[in-house]
Parts: sequence; structure tokens; C-alpha cells
Amino acid sequence: MSDSAFQTQYRQEFVKQFEQRESLLRKTCTTEAVIKGNTAVFLVAGSGGATAVTRGINGLIPARADNLVQNSCTLAEWHDLCRKTNFNVFASQGNQRAIMQETTMAVINRKIDSDILTALQTATINTGAAQQANLMLVTKAKTKLGNAGVPWDGNITFLISPGFEGYMMQVPEFANRLWINKPPTDNADLAWRDKPQMYWWNGAIWIVHPNIPGVGTSAEQCFAFHKSAIGNAFDSAGLETPVGYDEEQAYSWARASANIGTKVLQNSGIVLINHDASQIS
Repeated sequence: MSDSAFQTQYRQEFVKQFEQRESLLRKTCTTEAVIKGNTAVFLVAGSGGATAVTRGINGLIPARADNLVQNSCTLAEWHDLCRKTNFNVFASQGNQRAIMQETTMAVINRKIDSDILTALQTATINTGAAQQANLMLVTKAKTKLGNAGVPWDGNITFLISPGFEGYMMQVPEFANRLWINKPPTDNADLAWRDKPQMYWWNGAIWIVHPNIPGVGTSAEQCFAFHKSAIGNAFDSAGLETPVGYDEEQAYSWARASANIGTKVLQNSGIVLINHDASQIS
């Protein structure tokens, strides 16, 4: 005869799975909140590299036209729909309706970043053969942007992998507080956050992204780019995150839908950094 009756306790508050839940990249782009239409047009305007002129023999100042380039970004609709029967919601652990709503938004946010990463991969300027991250590799990417006339104005983003960051943390100029005012470990005493951290170094924003192309391999693709080099259109008015219940079929559902489009505006403002993370990943 048993003298114990053990009980299993199921924690009702769910633990979030490790996955990217919000867009890390949209704020690094030139954005447009489309209200209506399936195309957003970004105008890139400049002098076209014109130089100053002197007055002509006829006494008139030669006139020129501005260089105006219209870049059309076509939006596409993207959705994520999650559905669970009433019995599954009732019988399963945790708040299943809340889980559905949170995960659908995470899927859409990852799609935004996926679009931006796909556009960045079309870069025509790169750092050459893949190598492990070091100060010279960063300087090379910065130099290539400078050679293209890209201003170092606080709108530059270095989009790197965890492996790239791992190598750079061994560089004193990158990780040591004696060299920088806002190091990678800044605000480390704050509450745990459910997203990768952004920080500031060498006059640029640094974002460690978990979904870099080729992440964890010898063929990672990291990027250095200017905000004016890429445009992202997002129909903020058309964003939908409804939840509901079908009484006839007795199931609950949650859907996230968004109209998204990304376009490279100035290829000269993007440098693809080929990185080898195979030894650290």
C-alpha cells in the first residue's frame, strides 16, 4: 500500500521560446508609413556631383538640373494565422489565446527584418574574402563607405552576428570603457530584456542580429550601411492583429497581417562584410 500520492504542478504562466519577437532593423531604414496604395516612391535627390562654375563669356551663370531619382517600392501582403480548437485551449497549459496573439506578431516582425536583410544582400560593395572580425575589417568597411561619399553622421548601422561581436569583444577599443562612452555592456545592470541589445561605438549604431544570412558559418554576411541607403514601406494603417472565436466550429484564432515593402535606394551606401564565424560559433 502506497503512503504517498505525488502531484504534478503545471505552471500556468508560459515561458517565451527563444526567438526574435520584434523588428530590430526598421528604425535603421528610411521609412514610409503608406496609408493607401501598393507602391511607395522614395525620392533620392542631389546635385549629381556637380562642381561650382564661373560666369560664362556671355556674362551668364551656366545653369544645371538637380539629379532626381525616384525609387518605387512595391508592397506585398503578409499574414500569420494561428488557430486552436476550444478543447485544446481548455485542456492545454498556459494562456493559449495570449500565446497565439504574441507569436503572430513575432512572425510579422521577423518578416520585416527578413525583407530588409534580403535587400541588403544585393550590395555591390564588399570587404572581400571572409575573415574573422577585427579592427581592420571594421575600418575597411568604414573606409569603403567614406570613399563612396557616405557621411559619418550618426545614421550608420553595423549589422553583425553574435560571432562577429564575439571577436570584437576581444578588441580593447571596442569593449573597454576607457575607449568609449557607451560600450557593449552599457546598462548591464538593468532588467533582462527580451531582445538583442543595440549600442553605440565608433560613431555608428551596432546591432547584433540572430538571423544574419549564414549565421554561425564561415560565410556570414554582415553589413555596414547608411539609413538613406535603404527604404522600408510599412502600411501602419493597414496593420491588423485581430483575435476571435468561431462558435460554429468551436475554435479560437489570432491573425497578424501587414503590407510590407523594402527597396535599396543607394547601393553605394551599403557594404557587405563577409565574415567567418566558424571558429567561434
